Amino acid sequence: MMKMGLQLKTIRYAGFIGVLLVGVISCHDSIDEPQIPAGDLTDIPYNPVPYMLDVPADFPALEQPNDNPMTVDGILLGRKLFYDPLLSIDSTVSCATCHQPSLSFSDGLALSQGVNGITRRGSLSLINVGFHYSGLFWDGRAKTLEELALIPIEDPIEMGESWDSVELKLRNHDGYPADFRKAFGIENVSMVDRYLAAKAIAQFLRTLVSGQNSRYDRYLRGEILLEENEINGYLMFFNIDPSLPDAQCGHCHNAPLLSTNDYFNNGLQESPDLYSFRDPGLGAITGIAGQNGFFKPPTSRNLVFTAPYMHDGSLKTLEEVVDHYTSGGKNSPNKSSFLFNLVLTESQKSDILAFLLTLTDSTTLTNPAYQSPF
Repeated sequence: MMKMGLQLKTIRYAGFIGVLLVGVISCHDSIDEPQIPAGDLTDIPYNPVPYMLDVPADFPALEQPNDNPMTVDGILLGRKLFYDPLLSIDSTVSCATCHQPSLSFSDGLALSQGVNGITRRGSLSLINVGFHYSGLFWDGRAKTLEELALIPIEDPIEMGESWDSVELKLRNHDGYPADFRKAFGIENVSMVDRYLAAKAIAQFLRTLVSGQNSRYDRYLRGEILLEENEINGYLMFFNIDPSLPDAQCGHCHNAPLLSTNDYFNNGLQESPDLYSFRDPGLGAITGIAGQNGFFKPPTSRNLVFTAPYMHDGSLKTLEEVVDHYTSGGKNSPNKSSFLFNLVLTESQKSDILAFLLTLTDSTTLTNPAYQSPF
């Protein structure tokens, strides 16, 4: 009897195992059936809406790459990425850390603070950066905004991350794959990459336009009158009135952008020859010794918000800036010919400072479209 009972139990157990195996095989078969890829994004609508940027009438045309036209969703994605510290290695630094709207997209520091210490130069204001077509950064090392957006992430001091890692973060994020789909029409999460991220950031940067609401711009449109000291500063800044001294400002800060696409040695560094500059600037990029010590002039717009001044933050106030240029700067072989000892009275210096303040447009700082979306 005991032997028969064991046989019955064995048969039942074998039957149970058989049923279990059938179930497992059945489940396995269902897994092998065609499935919608986990990264598929095609169920999300892609309806790109072109973005029409309001550019001041006297500004140059805003050039856009054929492969990166501005769209509403592209700009929104770029704005998110610009403010997201996820792009840095420890999620503490974003693009906006060094380019804050309240400081006209600079950071108020002589040298910027990155994830691994202090950068070698201060942050440039990003106002009207989309109109610069002969290189970006102080030394012109990026040719386009798309290229510019790629560089800080992998800078070991600034954000200290790798793009390979950032791509994984973006692909695994709850919201970004859908944002990339809406912005660029990608069909799968695997298509989220650094180049699309850079395109989105570049689109956002092109929207940072200022040039309509300053006292200077309103004066040019005939809407207001400037004070006498502001007018005198204006005339000297652009060398309009031959009865007043030329302050030599307009060569590097010409209208309407109050900047230029050229590079200059502005007498900030003293050097006995072309090879001894502490910071060679443009020359390090081009390999041309005659361009050592050359830097891009920042815009004079909203200067009141972007102190300290110069690529090394060495001048703390606008008064120091005016004194530097009227003194002719420090000597070096390739110092700009526009720099020499100017004969200006203290009253005339004060007038130039008064004019510089007319270039202030505080509406740029509070524009809702420029603020963090988070």
